[in-house]
Amino acid sequence: MPVGSRPGRRARGEIEELPSGSLRVRVYAGIDPVSKRRRYLTETVPAGPVAARHAESVRSRLLDTVRRQHGRTPAPRTPADDARPAPVGPAPDASVPAPTAPTGRATGPQRRSRRRGEPTLTTIAQLADVSTPTVSKVLNGRAGVAAETRARVEALLREHGYRRPELGTPHASVEVVFYGMQSNLAVMIMQGVQQVAGAHRFAVGFTDARRQVSEGRFWARDLLARRPTGVIAVHLGFTSEQHALLAASAIPLVVLDPTGEPPLHAVPSVTSTNWSGGFEAARHLLDLGHRRIGVISGPTERLCAKARLDGARAALEAAGVGLPARWLRHGHWFSFEDGLNHGQELLRQDPAPTAIVCGNDLQALGVYEAARLAGRRIPRDLSVVGFDDIPYTMFCGPPMTSVRQPLVEMGAAAARMVLTLAADKSLAQTRVELATTLVVRDSTAVAYEH
Repeated sequence: MPVGSRPGRRARGEIEELPSGSLRVRVYAGIDPVSKRRRYLTETVPAGPVAARHAESVRSRLLDTVRRQHGRTPAPRTPADDARPAPVGPAPDASVPAPTAPTGRATGPQRRSRRRGEPTLTTIAQLADVSTPTVSKVLNGRAGVAAETRARVEALLREHGYRRPELGTPHASVEVVFYGMQSNLAVMIMQGVQQVAGAHRFAVGFTDARRQVSEGRFWARDLLARRPTGVIAVHLGFTSEQHALLAASAIPLVVLDPTGEPPLHAVPSVTSTNWSGGFEAARHLLDLGHRRIGVISGPTERLCAKARLDGARAALEAAGVGLPARWLRHGHWFSFEDGLNHGQELLRQDPAPTAIVCGNDLQALGVYEAARLAGRRIPRDLSVVGFDDIPYTMFCGPPMTSVRQPLVEMGAAAARMVLTLAADKSLAQTRVELATTLVVRDSTAVAYEH
């Protein structure tokens, strides 16, 4: 909700608190003579104990700028204006073009030229038999549109490939959408996004799509109402309808570790070398002399889980060991319970595996508990390898061997891509794959056959 603004006094400027705690200052700057749209001066103030005072100073300065542009005498400066602190924070990464970095200039939204025959907002409104403002409400995720009407407009937007003329947005923020914010993965990814976005003075927010879905809400529509500069979807399966709605509203999307093949090949993505990671995990155990090796995978409808399983299987088959069905289990999710339940099943086998490759570290921690309950010692009786290398792997007993994903780097790569797209620049590559690394600790040892 705007802070310090008055209803009906838009020219006074608005100060809005962002999800990150930063404050966004917005001042109405008149009608653009070309686009006939409203223009705004915007600037984002980093969160902190003096943020509110700083934001008030910024608002006064932007109001002065508007008065000068319209030939009016600026208001007298106050002591607060003179005491305004200089901007703080790291210098922007020169490798990323900042699309709407808040500079206080009334540049207005960037626009692209409309191709001949490309549908306009009026065209969509006529086809849907609704008013142009109704279509605009759909594009901006605003309320006041019946569900049936909204669905009809969205279908026409997809069918006719409508793309909004604006390529930029005055809201200097990047939204990270998770489907369940699990363990430390989400924190590490957010750190990477913040490193890049923060260097350009962009706020970073997040959405838990799983919670919104459980509440019957449509996360893509909620994003439209906030109008972020770009969206990074993490571990999230999304429909072609959701992607088309974001695309029609000129909000670039990058997928990090997609759960399945993107509905459109044009959707950029960031992932890690999951196949190689699974291969290295199994080969490490083979090099230690293990031949009875079990595998607990994640849900195979997830691309990363399938790739890790395929990599481990390839290493086992190349060594002439293979992966018998009795030593393979598929987890319902990447969870501790998967590791505990399937680990107990594998350890009841006769003969039982002497080593287990897990789909992620949480499953591996579940296998630790299964081994404890079965009276098996790690690594003397059972070697265990995880995947992700979350911080907890160093603190469990014994410290866990795991395949490290560069999660912070993945978040940073996704942020660079989405900001590049928002600046209307082409990506050097639309699929980025960062290398995994096997980190050997004390949960694996030379095979001891029983």
